[in-house]
Amino acid sequence: MSVDKKYLKLLADYDKHCQRIALATSVNIHENAKEKNGRIKDLEKDYITWFEYYFPNYAKKKSAWFHAKLARQITKNKRLRFLAEMYRSAGKSVHIDMGIPLYLYLVKNDLRFMLLVGETEPKAAKLLSGIQAQLQFNNRIKNDYGNKFSLGNWADGDFSTTDGVRFMSLGFGQNPRGAREQAERPDYIVVDDVDSKKSVNNDRIMREAVDYITEDIWGCFDSDEDSTERFVFANNNFNKKSITNRLKTYFSQVIKDQKEEENTKGDIHFEVLTVKAVKNLTDFIPEWPEKTSADYWRKKFEKTPYRSFMREYMHTHIEDGAIFKFEDIQYKKPFPLKQYDALCFYGDLSYKKNADYKALILVGIKGKEFHILLAYMQQKSRADCAKWLYDQYEAYSLDKFNIRYMIEGLFAMDEFVSDFDIEGEKRGYYIPVVADKRSKTDKYDRIESLSGYFERKNVFFNEEQKNADMQTLVDQFLAFEKGSQAHDDGPDAVHGAFKWLSTRNRKMRGTYKFGARVNNHY
Repeated sequence: MSVDKKYLKLLADYDKHCQRIALATSVNIHENAKEKNGRIKDLEKDYITWFEYYFPNYAKKKSAWFHAKLARQITKNKRLRFLAEMYRSAGKSVHIDMGIPLYLYLVKNDLRFMLLVGETEPKAAKLLSGIQAQLQFNNRIKNDYGNKFSLGNWADGDFSTTDGVRFMSLGFGQNPRGAREQAERPDYIVVDDVDSKKSVNNDRIMREAVDYITEDIWGCFDSDEDSTERFVFANNNFNKKSITNRLKTYFSQVIKDQKEEENTKGDIHFEVLTVKAVKNLTDFIPEWPEKTSADYWRKKFEKTPYRSFMREYMHTHIEDGAIFKFEDIQYKKPFPLKQYDALCFYGDLSYKKNADYKALILVGIKGKEFHILLAYMQQKSRADCAKWLYDQYEAYSLDKFNIRYMIEGLFAMDEFVSDFDIEGEKRGYYIPVVADKRSKTDKYDRIESLSGYFERKNVFFNEEQKNADMQTLVDQFLAFEKGSQAHDDGPDAVHGAFKWLSTRNRKMRGTYKFGARVNNHY
């Protein structure tokens, strides 16, 4: 289909949409002025009530709790950075791109210039068309607020109202110069659904995308101290490298810092609203029960690839591994430590304080099975790593079990061992950490050699330790491949533990049984 035909079809669809709006928004022509004013005042008290009356085409189902929260937070905060991390089909665009800005404009008189940024220029213009169609053809809006549309065209991404309010759209990455050079600068900016799976693995493009938002887009706001600057970013969070997740990480850090500050009055309010499709994958209780039932989501889950469902509806990042496959990542409840044939804590530790990961992994072997029981995966200091080991030693009474504590020989110098000793001195005892001085093959080759254990389904992660560190370890396995710049400290530590356990188990099988000195469950 040519560009012209696509454009003509878009116009035809818009016309049909406008006709449906006009037909759906009937008014009571017998209502007197007093009744009308009373009705409008009652409607304007609550955004959801107001939305469901003026937009019956969209309000076929009762709005959700999170739609109300969106409106409440956006309307009450004049200086706002809001990230709406919401699942597919959550109705975010209808409210963020149309309902809430029109409520700000018509009810609160608190919107002068809206800028809407979409993935592409045509998509952005189409999103903007929703507002123009309502202002031109919604009989209820015209009956209660008068004729507001003045000039311009949504297809050009730019139109204005009779009282001078401007609505403009841009494709993501376009220069927002037109929005910056006006006497009135944007006071409500939406970036809607701009994440692209095509570019998510290109770190430079993703970093530049975040910079475009925090520099070019945020730079459109007026720099006046009293100016209104509402910014809303809406997308589902389908990948840890995505724009959405990078922004979420930044927002979360700002929020954390603001909580620690004594006086944040007058600061820009940062907020992240996370909404998944269902509360859990056991009973599938939906977050928007007025629209869909638990049975609907259960069936959708059963008929959708697990990875796709988790990415699109649960904001869970699952990557396809080149060497280690997602389907080979298994979880299992661990045995009591006394039942393992052998146990090994192995560390792959860097001299760089906050660059590479400090990896310290506890692995147990039982027959042919390897169980990854505990994991420290942090970009922190060696002292922090040592503290964590001692904490686990005390929490799980590891002194009662025969466990080998090893760190890769290259990093087992006096400087590092002293970090363990310093922590031990504080506690009055020492964990016998020793260096693994065995010669090793190429790092890629030795990590890749683990893939066979995974493929044969002999490796299990501790299902009772589904924390951030264990997830980082899983992520490093899935990201591992030749030439990758991804961190691999965790998999290398696992290899060290597997190697020692395999050798030890072969030597000691039938002659000695590792176990607990007392009956102590993990």
